Amino acid sequence: MKAVVLAGGYATRLWPITKHRPKMLLPIGETTVIDRIFEALEADDRIEEVYVSTNERFAEEFEAHLEESDFEKPTLSVEDTTEESEKFGVIGALGQLVDREGIDDDLVVVAGDNLMGFDLSEFVDFFEEKGTATIAAYDVGDREKAKSYGLVDLDGDRIVDFQEKPDEPKSTLVSIACYGFPAESIRFEEYLAGDNNPDEPGWFIQWLQAREAVHAFVFEEPWFDIGTPESYLEAIAWELDGDSVIAESATVEQSTIGDNVHVMDGAEIVDSTIDGSVVFENATVTDCEIHETIIDEGTRIENIDLADALIGAHTQLTNGAEE
Repeated sequence: MKAVVLAGGYATRLWPITKHRPKMLLPIGETTVIDRIFEALEADDRIEEVYVSTNERFAEEFEAHLEESDFEKPTLSVEDTTEESEKFGVIGALGQLVDREGIDDDLVVVAGDNLMGFDLSEFVDFFEEKGTATIAAYDVGDREKAKSYGLVDLDGDRIVDFQEKPDEPKSTLVSIACYGFPAESIRFEEYLAGDNNPDEPGWFIQWLQAREAVHAFVFEEPWFDIGTPESYLEAIAWELDGDSVIAESATVEQSTIGDNVHVMDGAEIVDSTIDGSVVFENATVTDCEIHETIIDEGTRIENIDLADALIGAHTQLTNGAEE
C-alpha cells in the first residue's frame, strides 16, 4: 500500500503567515500539522512509501524539513507550479503523481493540513476490511458549515449519495480529505478525460460513488481543517488543552501568559498579557494585551491591544501606527 500526503496548496486565506512558508509546517504545539500524519504513516507497516505532493515554491522547505526529521518513508513528488493560478487541482495533481511515480497499488490519500483526532491506522483497518474506495466522514453539526464540504448520505456505512458543496444540505455529515482507494479505483485519468472538475476531491468521490461501492469511516474525534487563522488557533487550543509552550530561547519578563499560547525561539515578551495566541520566532511584544492573535516572525509590537488579528512578518506597530 502506498500513501500520498497532499501538501501543494498555497493557503491564501492564511496569508501573510503562509506567503513564504507552507501551512502544513505551521507548529501545532511541539510538532507540526503534517508531522502528525507522517508519524502515523511511518508507524503503519502496511504503508510502504509515502509521497509528499507539493509545488515548486515550497519544495525546498519540505526537503529541508524531511532531511532534519527521522522519517524514512516520505519522499517529495513535485508538481510543476509556483503559484495558485497554475495549480492543476487536487485530482489533476493526483492523476499526474500516480502517473509520474508509477503507482499501481492500493492508495491512501490524506491532506497535510488536516488535524485529525482519530488514529489513522484505524481508518486503514476499515479501508482494508471493506476493500472498496473509502472516505473519512465527520458530523460538523451545522448546515451552513456543511455547505463548504462534500455531503455524505449513508445506508449503514455505504455511501448512497454524495453531494459536493450543496446549496441546501440535507444533513451535516461531511467528507474530509482522507481517502482510501483500491488499485482498481484509482480512476483519476478516466475521470479527468471526461472533462470533469479537476480541483475538489469531492467531485471525484461523487463521480466514483455513482459507478462503484464507496464506504465511509465515520468518526467522532475532533477534526480541524486548517485553512484560516481561526481554525489554526482552534487546532492549537485543542492540542495544548489550556497549556502553553514557551521556547527555551524566548524571553518572558513581567508578563502574563494565559491559556493556549505558543511563544517560539528568540521571541521577547515584556510587560504584556497574551492569551490564545501564537508568537513566531524573534518577534518582540512590549506593553501589549494580545488575544487570539497570530504574530509572525521578526515583528515588533509596542503599546497596542490586539484581538483576532494576523500580523505579518517583520512588521512594526507602535501606538496603533504601522511603520
